[in-house]
Amino acid sequence: MFHIPENLHPNCGPVAWLLGTWAGNGHGDYPTIEPYQYGQELVFQQDGRPFLHYFARSWVIDESGEKVREAAQETGFIRCLEDGKLEMVLAHNTGFSEIWYGVAEGGKVELHTAGVGFTETAKEVTSGHRLYGNVEGDLLYAYDMEAMGQELQPHLWARLQRA
Repeated sequence: MFHIPENLHPNCGPVAWLLGTWAGNGHGDYPTIEPYQYGQELVFQQDGRPFLHYFARSWVIDESGEKVREAAQETGFIRCLEDGKLEMVLAHNTGFSEIWYGVAEGGKVELHTAGVGFTETAKEVTSGHRLYGNVEGDLLYAYDMEAMGQELQPHLWARLQRA
């Protein structure tokens, strides 16, 4: 069960449903890699100011759902502006960081990259599109990526349950 915190900043109302910990499985695919399945945990926190802190970690799983190895981690802040407008700053363990802009309304969050920076040893990520939705109480999301000379296309998608 989800309860809206008493100290929630009003600008965070459109993303309040994200608060808490989510866990489940997803799928990854891209022309430069072999398709895979993964387990994932997402954590969204707030402290009364107009932003959420976000942390995600994932691990590759086999066909029976057993962990094979650790995978990506990312962390950042979703800055909540008026009228459901969002700014997001993300950093990834794989050596790149992103600035995102988007909007939240009606249990849906949609974000597009405004800029990507990467270290000299990271893969070249050019742009991205993220869509999060509250569907039947679950968190469904999709991440499309433009990277490594490939056009923007589906990369990750998952269905997570509130933990």
